[in-house]
Amino acid sequence: MFKRILIANRGEIALRIIRTCREMGIECVAVYSTADKNSIHREFADQSVCIGPPQPVKSYLNIDNIITAAQITNCDAIHPGYGFLAENDQFVKVCHDNEIIFIGPPYEAIALAGNKSKAVEVMKNARIPVIPGSNGNITDLKSATKLCRRLGYPVIIKAVFGGGGKGIRICHSKEELAEYYPMAKAESEKAFGTGDIYLEKYISKPRHIEFQIVADNYGRTICVGERECSIQRRHQKLIEEVPVVNLPPKLLKLMSEYAVKAAKTIDYKNLGTIEFLLDEDNNFYFIEVNTRIQVEHPVTEAVTGLDLIKEQISIAAGKRIENRKDYSNTRGHAIEFRINAEDPLNDFTPSPGKITKSFIPGGPGVRVDTFIGTESEVPPFYDSLLAKLIIWNKDRESAIARSARALDELTIEGVRTTIGFHKRILSNKKFIKGDIHTHFIEEEFKGQ
Repeated sequence: MFKRILIANRGEIALRIIRTCREMGIECVAVYSTADKNSIHREFADQSVCIGPPQPVKSYLNIDNIITAAQITNCDAIHPGYGFLAENDQFVKVCHDNEIIFIGPPYEAIALAGNKSKAVEVMKNARIPVIPGSNGNITDLKSATKLCRRLGYPVIIKAVFGGGGKGIRICHSKEELAEYYPMAKAESEKAFGTGDIYLEKYISKPRHIEFQIVADNYGRTICVGERECSIQRRHQKLIEEVPVVNLPPKLLKLMSEYAVKAAKTIDYKNLGTIEFLLDEDNNFYFIEVNTRIQVEHPVTEAVTGLDLIKEQISIAAGKRIENRKDYSNTRGHAIEFRINAEDPLNDFTPSPGKITKSFIPGGPGVRVDTFIGTESEVPPFYDSLLAKLIIWNKDRESAIARSARALDELTIEGVRTTIGFHKRILSNKKFIKGDIHTHFIEEEFKGQ
């Protein structure tokens, strides 16, 4: 097992990794930017190293500085968390070149999954259902227009190396395609350093269902359950649940089998997520592989009893997953709420600042993953996620009731947050019934 791990991240995920490392008897090294000099993840680590100024490109995305920090503190491995360098295949290569173990999948899997159009092509060749589309990059508007005549509108433009909803445009006509095509390319270039894009037939009211994969280095690949991720705003997840509601068990079993097949197709190792869209007729389509720990991983932990960060570390250290636990056992229902520093009354504009008052709820079945407290600074340079409220109860109805109670208790003042917006979602009749899809927010809360 590793003696010392460097955590190449910040905020709640850095603290989450530190907690597991402490339970495993592994020392932790935190890195931080000057904007995070008072951050709590730095306090709880065994050591900490400043890696640069606030701008991510000069700190949390600075590969040279992170590798140097790992070397001077004699770290065996690096855990990337999510975001920043977590899915950067070049970072994985540099770790390998410097004899530092990257806690995550191999370079080849990350490189393939990161090229979303290539990943779709590989899955299609493996007879895994995919959405009809360009089957590769689209290089010019003329080719895009010709393809759309065959597919029929609406279509969706996607950045090949996309994430976080960037480089995505929905087109309902030839005129919108002509308008949005250059916009999507420009946004992709700015966000990911390349303007490569591809096209898919647009599914109007899909559900977003993902499957948690665990794969060791000895050929065993298993699925530890699904997650419902359909409550989104602008392609960003807001609420996640386990298990998925209102779907036949046979369909979920079939989807999980395809998820395992998808992982094996690209020789995947460590933890990852295989994501599908499900249309109104219960047809499902592969959309992407997430090659990292997910923000929403705690809901899976809540119903399985697993520590998914521990699984990542153990697999990276060469442990097998056989005969260690019955991964298929789940119990109850879990819901996660992403609490962001955003103003729902002002188009969800980010709300940085100082937290003047905070109270974290508790009680049975209540977990809060956060890095904030009273007097904490919320800098403007990073993701707006402040906390994750994870609720467990015996069934969905009870979990919703407990969620409402916990959201009432959760207090964060000094910055605007999405707490009140989550309360409104919980009281929505369609949400309570499980009648949800990826456009639920814009349909149910339009103009509100």
